[in-house]
Amino acid sequence: MNLLLLEQEDFVEENEVLLKDRRFVHLKDIHQAESGDALRVGMLNGLMGEGEILDFTSNSARIRVRLDQPAPCKLPITLVLALPRPKMLRRILQGISCMGVPRLILINSYRVEKSFWQTPFLESSAIREQLILGLEQARDTVLPEIIIEKRFKPFAEDRLPSIAKGTLGLTGHPGHYPPCPRQVDGPVTLAIGPEGGWIPYEVDKLHEAGLEPVQLGERILRVETAVTALLARLF
Repeated sequence: MNLLLLEQEDFVEENEVLLKDRRFVHLKDIHQAESGDALRVGMLNGLMGEGEILDFTSNSARIRVRLDQPAPCKLPITLVLALPRPKMLRRILQGISCMGVPRLILINSYRVEKSFWQTPFLESSAIREQLILGLEQARDTVLPEIIIEKRFKPFAEDRLPSIAKGTLGLTGHPGHYPPCPRQVDGPVTLAIGPEGGWIPYEVDKLHEAGLEPVQLGERILRVETAVTALLARLF
């Protein structure tokens, strides 16, 4: 935890918070914090700043905070991702939150197993938990927007064109396509498929919506690796 993320219910005074949950346990067991220690703090979806531990007991920490710094800028990207395996989804949510992706759209694909949509990891509370872990790692406070689209064709035909309009539209897909561009200037809409890649019909539909296929080379990457590699290459 590189940033102590706070929420409104943590405040007991205008500039003081009281923590008793996992964040307190982390301060006690990992940071081995003590009264008087300084901390990096941030308000969820708000400003960042510094905190000072006023009182540290066996079951709580009282911290004075000063929030006067903006959160870091997000990447100018909308990431469209075929729903990955549940365990991989958790890692990807942390990763995109950590790397500064402001909007993630999870969609269906022919190669997405139907059982994936039944995972409890898609519940809003589970998604939020992973996003917060990513924010804490990266020292950010602003939660990414997560949108779930269970029907590929209506999304690709009716909503994706307006999302991609005015952006550099790209589809990550192995094959004889141009290499993914580097260090782009301007907003991007990027679609990444499931393990095994998009089927040709889906590549065509994404292309019709304004997303050009690009590749990262001959190696077939895991989805979570492809997400990180493409974001790093683009920005």
